[in-house]
Amino acid sequence: MGANDNHAFLLRERLPMLLQALEAEGYECIGPRWRDDAIIYDRLDDVDQLPRGIKVNQYPAEYCGEVHDSPRDFAWANGPQALKPFLFAPRETLWRVNRDETGRLNFEETPPDPPRRAIIGVRACDLAALALQDQHFLRSSYPDPAYAARRENLLLVAVNCSHPASTCFCASTGDGPVAKQGYDLLLDELDDGFMIQAGTAEGEAVMARLNLIPVTDGHREAIEIQQEKAHEQLRQVPGRQLRDALFSNLEHERWNEVAGRCLSCGNCTSVCPTCFCHSEEELAPLDGGSSEHVRQWDSCFTAGHSYIHGLTIRQQTRERYRQWLTHKFGSWHDQYGRSGCVGCGRCITWCPVGIDVTEELQVICGSDDA
Repeated sequence: MGANDNHAFLLRERLPMLLQALEAEGYECIGPRWRDDAIIYDRLDDVDQLPRGIKVNQYPAEYCGEVHDSPRDFAWANGPQALKPFLFAPRETLWRVNRDETGRLNFEETPPDPPRRAIIGVRACDLAALALQDQHFLRSSYPDPAYAARRENLLLVAVNCSHPASTCFCASTGDGPVAKQGYDLLLDELDDGFMIQAGTAEGEAVMARLNLIPVTDGHREAIEIQQEKAHEQLRQVPGRQLRDALFSNLEHERWNEVAGRCLSCGNCTSVCPTCFCHSEEELAPLDGGSSEHVRQWDSCFTAGHSYIHGLTIRQQTRERYRQWLTHKFGSWHDQYGRSGCVGCGRCITWCPVGIDVTEELQVICGSDDA
């Protein structure tokens, strides 16, 4: 945070101006809200809808919110959602086909028409996950047009994490808790307001609409202390490059032990911000006159995901869990140049039996980098 940077300060009582500025730039505002006992992203029309004073305790298989006498709106780590549902839709129609009077099949594209959206409260781990999803959906040989349309209309207002959960380990993966890139605007929250900076021209345009004041030395000192404390996380992965360690332990006895606990429910893959497995199916009425091609989220923990021509390759939970872990932390390095985990800890919190991926990696890979 140098003296010539573009930081400014937004007083807390002026936070409504941020929503007004985003709306003036043509964005629908999405932000965190407390609903159904969890932090979720939903339409945000008023800053009073933010989870003010909410602090969330997260442990393996446990997520519990508490209301405190605090003015802060972002004093929590994350909820079950990340950015994934806003870009990679859980279920969508990719195309339709109709048979005309001559019997000819006519294919019709069904591109989405997404609104311009500003998502407020994005965490560093989710920005890292978004970069991975961009790499998969936009920079492959066959870019995904539905994802691209939603991505083009997205503006991201990140907030540096000040209260990581006990399940977080983004510091050890190198993806948090402080956002380094990928945002349009970045906030650091203090009791009296927010230090704000722009990362893009779009962010600068929004910033120009705000009534900001200079950042004081006191603000900078408080934020530096806050960021240092956020790095003190309880959990960590045993290394950032575990490919060789994992593939040299494919017959480790731990795979049987963890399979005895795993329910193969797929919760971990649903809440994971980087998982992109999906299935596709044709929905055709009985008259044979039309068909709809649908894509929906799937999981490598389902039997159908490894079903090929009459054979389910991974029939047991042991093989499915091993596939997930070795792909996520191993062969992702070959595909994308890094691990597929950003340390958000959602898979630990939302696993119904509390399987801790950092513990499994420690046992299977040991404590040293591969």
